[in-house]
Amino acid sequence: MNEKSRSGKINLGNAAFLPKEEQLETAIRNRHISIGIPSDIKDDEKRVALTPEAVSLLVEKDNEVIVQKGAGLGANYSDKDYSENGAIITDSPARVYGADVVIKVAPFSEKEADFLKGNQVVLSYLNVLMLNEEILGKLIRKKVTAIAFEKIRDKSGIMTVVESMSEICGITSVLVASEYLSNMHGGKGVMLGGITGVTPTEVLILGANTAGESAARAAIGLGSTVKIFDESLDRLRRFQSLLGQRLQTSVFHPQVLKKALKSADVLIGAIELEDLRPWYYVTEDMVRTMKKGSVIIDLSIDRGGCIETTECRALQDPVYEKFGVVHFSAWNLPSRVARSASIALSNVFAPLLQSMADAGGITQLLKNDRGVRSGAYLYNGMLTNETLGQKFGIISKDLDLLISAF
Repeated sequence: MNEKSRSGKINLGNAAFLPKEEQLETAIRNRHISIGIPSDIKDDEKRVALTPEAVSLLVEKDNEVIVQKGAGLGANYSDKDYSENGAIITDSPARVYGADVVIKVAPFSEKEADFLKGNQVVLSYLNVLMLNEEILGKLIRKKVTAIAFEKIRDKSGIMTVVESMSEICGITSVLVASEYLSNMHGGKGVMLGGITGVTPTEVLILGANTAGESAARAAIGLGSTVKIFDESLDRLRRFQSLLGQRLQTSVFHPQVLKKALKSADVLIGAIELEDLRPWYYVTEDMVRTMKKGSVIIDLSIDRGGCIETTECRALQDPVYEKFGVVHFSAWNLPSRVARSASIALSNVFAPLLQSMADAGGITQLLKNDRGVRSGAYLYNGMLTNETLGQKFGIISKDLDLLISAF
């Protein structure tokens, strides 16, 4: 005799006997996805979006994860590490790029866009400066839904990938500056920091944000004197309260900034630029006044940079000299510490991908999650990012209206 539940429904252990509404709900809830992790072609990108541990979590939930051979080598994860955690290892690009969701760190190249089968979800850095019309056109023709790493937000509105990578950038920039001040890389032989009887080095930071805070903490920890400039007095007060000693703060007053640049040993640009219009807080003429052998690192170079003399370069060739000042400007600085960066990325994307599977696909996730929705720049091949629309002269559509139709 069949037993009834308290709700009056017959418990037969078979979804086929449930009412139609519950059958649909069960089907959606139990939908699984295939996830492709390509090996980035770019030699200067060492990060991978999902670690083997994250793959294990996704596979345990009955998702399929397909990893291209060598995808994790830059972060010191072997193919065996992935296969032992349930991933399918392949050397076929078509197999990887044919997954329901393709996730990679570096922006898509034209060749990689060609590999896509179409009508998929793709996640990667967008990097508006590097994106050209041909790549965007291919993604549009493939009718993909594309999510940009750097635009995804959590429930509190924080850009999670940007924040984690900014922490890494801030700390790593100070370590890089230390390298290029030393004799080992042709620097003037100065130790970043200070010791008894020796004047400490001066580190000047533009931007009282997460990257700036991480850089300031690292520099103060090494014994440097830190000066930080920002437009917001509130952010500067918070900085002063958090970091305290050996920290000088100022708003962007041209004369004060020029004076600080003349004595700085290290300049770190950490301004969060919101659009693609050139806006240099430090001009070429200001750089000319800096000490010979000083070091500049522009962490906002992927958005055009906040220092006029910096260039967007590959990590394999990031260093050059102008006016006697050493410049280090790579758009993907976290790749220098690829394993730590990969773990940080994985902490964001493993739960996001599982949420996509639980929601029954990207459309439902976009409806439910405003933070993921903020990262979408293509939906079913339709442009939904206003900045890209302005850059390429394409009319962008309102994503909220588009997803309401599905």
